[in-house]
Amino acid sequence: MVKSLILVGYMGCGKSTLGSLISEVNSLPFIDLDKYIELKENTSIVKMFDDNGELFFRKKERFYLEQIFMKPHPLIISLGGGTPCYFDNIDFLNLNDQVLTIFLKTSPKELAKRLYKKKDNRPMISHLKSEQELHDYIAKHLYERLPYYLKAKKTIITDKKTVKSLVDEINLLLT
Repeated sequence: MVKSLILVGYMGCGKSTLGSLISEVNSLPFIDLDKYIELKENTSIVKMFDDNGELFFRKKERFYLEQIFMKPHPLIISLGGGTPCYFDNIDFLNLNDQVLTIFLKTSPKELAKRLYKKKDNRPMISHLKSEQELHDYIAKHLYERLPYYLKAKKTIITDKKTVKSLVDEINLLLT
């Protein structure tokens, strides 16, 4: 089995859900990077952005990513949607042959469907008025982020797949 699994992709693609389940199935620790940062900083990511700006947050994010990466045991980690796109984060993670990075590729249409119901809990998209507006916003962001996401060692398309089938598919890659 690989040392660690790192899930990357846009918000709503299933990183946290799948990471948690894969962790459970394999009896490995799971870390959601965003939640880890909030715990360590004793504040929300939204507040960090508001108080200190995105660059401050991205530096903290990299610091904690390196901290997590130094842990000696295998881990399941879900990154924030923007994490692979800053500094050399995705390249840094891919350097280790005992780390498997997986891009959970989900279409803008599917992401908009998933996120529209929960948009009020997502500060970056809470202001968007319609599912179409959300779709267009996601499509633009995916276009910008795709070159970074595609640097992951593996890509798994999540559209029209059940959570169980995705967990099984990812577990096959871990052996």
